[in-house]
Amino acid sequence: QLQASGGGLVQTGGSLRLSCAASGATFDEYAIGWFRQAPGKEREGVSCISSSDGMIYYADSVRGRFTISSDNAANTVYLQMNSLKPEDTGVYYCVAVWGVSPYACYVRGHWGQGTLVTVSS
Repeated sequence: QLQASGGGLVQTGGSLRLSCAASGATFDEYAIGWFRQAPGKEREGVSCISSSDGMIYYADSVRGRFTISSDNAANTVYLQMNSLKPEDTGVYYCVAVWGVSPYACYVRGHWGQGTLVTVSS
């Protein structure tokens, strides 16, 4: 089971760090991804990481601003979000994924409760 946390309200240009904590499994067994859903829009992939082979995916819209990392000892994946923009606003979810490459990743798990990120202009 994965639990996302760390969302909040931030001004344009600000930073937030999201955390995804796991229970019942270890991250070296699974790849983990961050997805987001903005109001009135479809859910989209943001970033994914595979601890087993080091593969990382970033959406074009966040590459260079967001950094994903994994602390396997803590069973936690982080998403450091810098230079935030109003279009980054949405509910952010972490989920188990597969097939992580620099170009894509694919959902394999169940959606849990997300964390809301609001970027004010």
